[in-house]
Amino acid sequence: MPSPQPPSPETPGPGTPGPVTPGSEVPSAQVPGIDDRYRWVALANTTAAMFMATLDGSIVIIALPAIFRGIHLDPLAPGNISYLLWMIMGYRLVQAVLVVSLGRLGDMFGRVKIYNAGFAVFTAASILLSFDPFEGGHGALWLIGWRVLQAVGGSMLMANSAAILTDAFPADRRGFALGTNQVAGLAGQFVGLVAGGLLAAIDWRAVFWVNVPVGVFGTVWAYRKLRDNGARNPGRIDWWGNVTFAVGLSAVLIGITVGIQPYGHHSMGWQNPTVLGLLFGGVALLAVFTLIESRIAEPMFQLSLFRIRAFTAGSIAGLLVAVARGGMQFMLIIWLQGIWLPLHGYNYSETPLWAGIFLLPLTAGFLVSGPVSGTLSDRFGSRGLATAGMVVFGGSFIGLMFLPVNFPYWAFAALIALNGIGSGMFAAPNSSSIMGSVPARHRGAASGMRSTFQNSGTALSIGVFFSLMIAGLASSLPQSLTSGLVRQGVPHSVAAHAASLPPVSSLFAAVLGVNPIQHLLAAAGALAALPAAARRVITGREFFPQLISQPFHNGLIVVFAVAAALAGLAAVASLLRGGRYVHPELGTGAPAAGNPAPAGPAATAPTAPAANGRTGTTRHITDEENDDPDHPGPPARPGRDRPAERDHGHPRGARPR
Repeated sequence: MPSPQPPSPETPGPGTPGPVTPGSEVPSAQVPGIDDRYRWVALANTTAAMFMATLDGSIVIIALPAIFRGIHLDPLAPGNISYLLWMIMGYRLVQAVLVVSLGRLGDMFGRVKIYNAGFAVFTAASILLSFDPFEGGHGALWLIGWRVLQAVGGSMLMANSAAILTDAFPADRRGFALGTNQVAGLAGQFVGLVAGGLLAAIDWRAVFWVNVPVGVFGTVWAYRKLRDNGARNPGRIDWWGNVTFAVGLSAVLIGITVGIQPYGHHSMGWQNPTVLGLLFGGVALLAVFTLIESRIAEPMFQLSLFRIRAFTAGSIAGLLVAVARGGMQFMLIIWLQGIWLPLHGYNYSETPLWAGIFLLPLTAGFLVSGPVSGTLSDRFGSRGLATAGMVVFGGSFIGLMFLPVNFPYWAFAALIALNGIGSGMFAAPNSSSIMGSVPARHRGAASGMRSTFQNSGTALSIGVFFSLMIAGLASSLPQSLTSGLVRQGVPHSVAAHAASLPPVSSLFAAVLGVNPIQHLLAAAGALAALPAAARRVITGREFFPQLISQPFHNGLIVVFAVAAALAGLAAVASLLRGGRYVHPELGTGAPAAGNPAPAGPAATAPTAPAANGRTGTTRHITDEENDDPDHPGPPARPGRDRPAERDHGHPRGARPR
């Protein structure tokens, strides 16, 4: 009997991967060294990085009172409100602008290389933040400047962590991996609210020190253990695209940040020519950016990905959810710190910490549902879970609309827990759907685009929600405040002056754990002239909450109604993503179940090892498969887009023959 012949290069033997075309994906099961141990290392490291990067976005919010006391700056004094806003918004603005560019650099030069550098940059910036040598405005500028560098490091982590996991995990396990990663990222936003209060009670610098040991360990761990397993897509940097995108998006987000600040005699700055110039100029530059990206060979922003229905629908849904969720966090904090907690006996100085504690059901709901939904999406697909999550998410806003201002806590806890559960049900399946639908060579760019939509939505949400709330307060708060102060013996002129100050000052005073009325009258010198009894009433825990309750509740109804509507639109977008879809990669070996690799021109594909160790070829696609919404569709022909990348199906029910 003739001896068996070794497999030829054209016919790979058992366990030998098929040929890989440039820019295509090497299945993680075929890459040397990709085993379960490496996958868990990649998941643990990127999850810690995402948690750290997003934790720092919210930990500062609760620690702001201690930070400003530490640098001896009154952020509510005239002219200082901008320091407060940039401490909050600057970090998110930088992340929104840079993640796409850094994701594209990861595709070009190696995702792990950019990711590792991000860990080091983030850690170095955290150290520098804690050694602020200045006080007053200079001290605030030092913090804002190094927060920008910290955000650059965080952007490098966020832009590439999802792509690293997508490279490491096979399609049938990506939902769990990406879900865990995104849950850690969003959980960092909520945990930061509690951690900021606890650490600030020790020392304001501790909110930055906490990142240092994690950052140093994570940097060394990442450099030693992580490696690039995805495809490189070398090319030239799209300088014009980078510049127009960065300047355009920065102008829009800066315009929104300045727009919620007072301007002249107006409660907000939307009439400010500078704001209008920034907004219209930014939109014009983004339009130019879109034109540039559609005409160059190697764009930064892969507009071609929007031909993939799962990517487009998931990105739109993610943006809508970010807008609905971002400002909600601030509204709940103001509700608790400015009204509910003082009415229940908590001093204003204690409210930042207790607000974080009373928001724990929101965090718990998210932490429970996120990993579970990621695992379920691997079995049942993303569309049903993500859509159901948006229904729950929107329903919680409707429930919050009907709560009284001085609510029973059990009802509030149940509704915010539902909100967290809905967010978790959506986050992991949506991320898995987006990242699994794109070609391997564009995963870094896709991850950056996904993070850009999320961060831009959050920044936009803060501007939109604060504008709605300030508009509602400006129409009724001055009259309520004036009459209330006059009844306590405050001269009418002083009361009218205090009431005429922009409502944004009162809102941020509540965020900082400061009694707004006490701050306003003390600044005017009127508080000391009042009788002791009147001073006790005005600076007590119930005076301001009772004055602001009705105007604030009217604003809350508008804000939550808008959030519910956005959640409904996100549910519709999620429903339109189609069935389960994994992008068919040429030369990837054995395709995932239900997603056969496209046939080549000769109706055969490169052979790949089957589960039993034997090789086989890809068969013809049948009409029944063409009818399956989960099926990617027929192969692409030269010069034409794959129909699956356009709409997962066939226009008007037609099937190719």
